[in-house]
Amino acid sequence: MTRLYQRLMHQQIIQQAFHQAKTIKYKQMKKHLITFTLMCASLVTTAQVQVNNELKGIIDQSFGYYPKVQEAQNQINIAEKRLDVAKTNLPTVDFNAGYEYVQPKIVLPLESNGEKVNFQFAPVNNVNTNVGAQYLLFDFGKLKANVDRSKTDLRYATDNVLNVQTQLASQVSTIYYNIVYFRKAVTVEDSILNYLNANKKLAEDKLKNGDAIKLDVLNLQSQIDIEVNLRADLLNSLQKQLTLLQYTTGNTNINGNAFDFDLPIQTPEDAFAAAKASAPDFILANDRIDQSKADLNIVRQTDKPTVALNGSAGVKNGYVPEVNQMRFNYAGGVSLKIPIYDGKTKKQIAVAESQIKQNQLAQQSLSNDYQENIQQALTDIQTNTDKLKTMQSQIENARSAVQIASSRYLNGIGLNTDITDAAVNMQRILLTNLRYQYQLAQAKVEYARVTGYKYW
Repeated sequence: MTRLYQRLMHQQIIQQAFHQAKTIKYKQMKKHLITFTLMCASLVTTAQVQVNNELKGIIDQSFGYYPKVQEAQNQINIAEKRLDVAKTNLPTVDFNAGYEYVQPKIVLPLESNGEKVNFQFAPVNNVNTNVGAQYLLFDFGKLKANVDRSKTDLRYATDNVLNVQTQLASQVSTIYYNIVYFRKAVTVEDSILNYLNANKKLAEDKLKNGDAIKLDVLNLQSQIDIEVNLRADLLNSLQKQLTLLQYTTGNTNINGNAFDFDLPIQTPEDAFAAAKASAPDFILANDRIDQSKADLNIVRQTDKPTVALNGSAGVKNGYVPEVNQMRFNYAGGVSLKIPIYDGKTKKQIAVAESQIKQNQLAQQSLSNDYQENIQQALTDIQTNTDKLKTMQSQIENARSAVQIASSRYLNGIGLNTDITDAAVNMQRILLTNLRYQYQLAQAKVEYARVTGYKYW
């Protein structure tokens, strides 16, 4: 009965090991089969874009939840109002009131009816109140220059929303696949612990029957403790990612369990061309150059003349012969202002031209950085794809090692630790395979970001 019981327990452990390995390999790999096929094909041909709907949904949710997006969108509203102000060319109306005390009194001695009198030509107490208005008729390009500058600000604010959304989408995608990775890693750890605990139970039974030594049980318990701590670390990392998910999207959980992010992969040259056309960083760099050019145009309009209509109406004293009497008056006319010399204009033009040069140099630096980032992303994609191809044989070899170790142990020529080592090694290989899948997904998320690919 003891031998039969031990044989049944051995068969149960072996069956559990095979079942766990088969479950982890085939169930997880089956979920990724289509993704892997498309992923490998994308390195040589154009693949069908694949991003799961749940990821798209929480990215869209983050756009309405994360304050940075609302902040960027509000900048559009501000820029629109500034553009409206720049386009406005309405008359300016103001009220003026003044008092002036003048001495000496302006008088002229005259003779009237044979008598000498002092005739006053101006009041000592001068009072003037009026409502004045001015309307700009021609500014020879100044208004248009300011309108063009405001339009570049509006374009920059609009493009910056896409920039914020792109950065946020990349952040959310990274968090999403971090959660998928840690959940899968916890599942692998659970299978390791289940197998080790089963082996420990078998070793304890063998110890009671005198067929094992205490060291077998202690070794198994030591390995179990290691795996428990590793599982705790994985759960801690998982919780941190869930906290980040809530912070960026308001969502507290996801259902995804696959690394199903895929997109077309191009040559480095084509990817860089796509980045220059679509990546928000390049779009904003072009906007900054346009803004600095608009600033230069405004400075150059400083020496242009202006023609304006002027008018006023009010009451004041000073009219002869009753100089102290307040009388209604009005005036209207056209004014021409021609700047002749302003020592600051040339210096301001030099500053504006230097700013254009600075923004162009920044664009060149951006190009160098993006070429490096694109090449790095493509290298990561290729490297992890190649690693995943070689992992299949490693998984098969690890499974065979478990089978051989179990057979040897059942036939009395192997040790319990041989089974444990073989099974744990197989699970470690599965974790490595899982890590390569995760790294491949993250590399593609980064590739989408640097090429400006709008996958959401």
